[in-house]
Amino acid sequence: MAHLLLIHCPDEPGLVYKITGVLFKHGLNIVRNGEFVERDGNHFFMRTEVAGEFDAEALQDDLGLALPPSAVIRLTTNQPKNIVLMATKEHHCLSELLVRHEFGELNARVLAVISNYEVLGDLTRKFNLPFHYLPHADRSRETHEAEVLAVLAQYQPDFVVLAKYMRILTPEFVAHYSNRLINIHHSFLPAFVGASPYAQAYARGVKIIGATAHFVNEQLDQGPIIAQNVIPIDHTQSAHEMAQAGRDVEKIVLARSLKMVFDEQVFVHGNKTVIFD
Repeated sequence: MAHLLLIHCPDEPGLVYKITGVLFKHGLNIVRNGEFVERDGNHFFMRTEVAGEFDAEALQDDLGLALPPSAVIRLTTNQPKNIVLMATKEHHCLSELLVRHEFGELNARVLAVISNYEVLGDLTRKFNLPFHYLPHADRSRETHEAEVLAVLAQYQPDFVVLAKYMRILTPEFVAHYSNRLINIHHSFLPAFVGASPYAQAYARGVKIIGATAHFVNEQLDQGPIIAQNVIPIDHTQSAHEMAQAGRDVEKIVLARSLKMVFDEQVFVHGNKTVIFD
């Protein structure tokens, strides 16, 4: 079985030599390796796939002795992640993820879907998954979020995915899932905010549309970016056609970002990500 070693720490001379020396000492073979130094922050990142039998605690101890005291060291076998999906009314991102999950393309187990509307319940149940309808009407934001958190607590997910969940989350909610809450939105932000962004974009004659997937933090739509993509459009396309094209980009970008996160390719450092393809 292949194992992944994920390390990040302040950079200093000889880190790769020290790490590979410890791996050699433990009789491990390096199958694949990636490294990166962020020059501005002088910070080192390394993702290493190794094969062989070893004592995980002893390996971790030896790496801790070899590396700077503040080093973050993680060993994983990259098992499928447990996730809960949250959505509102739009089906495109949810259906894309449910189909990919059905065919084993996500390295994840979808445990349930939560929504503040009933619209997507039948779709979810076609995949034999629990659907939790938690309406927000006539509830304070705090009460509604407490209900959502209570359902999430039943599943203890590794990640929560906002598959076009159109409710602003409070910092208190986000704090429960730091760097484990992933969102997708159109790439017009911050230019076209609020309702009908594609109508606004159409009125301005934009020439590209796209999507951004990111981790959620306390600042709305400003968390560390995981993946983005854009496609060209022109004056012949209506606002409706632009919106359809935008939905296609959103669902692909979200699925791609999740695959990278679930395959342990993504390091979060400050408000940025370092990604090993």
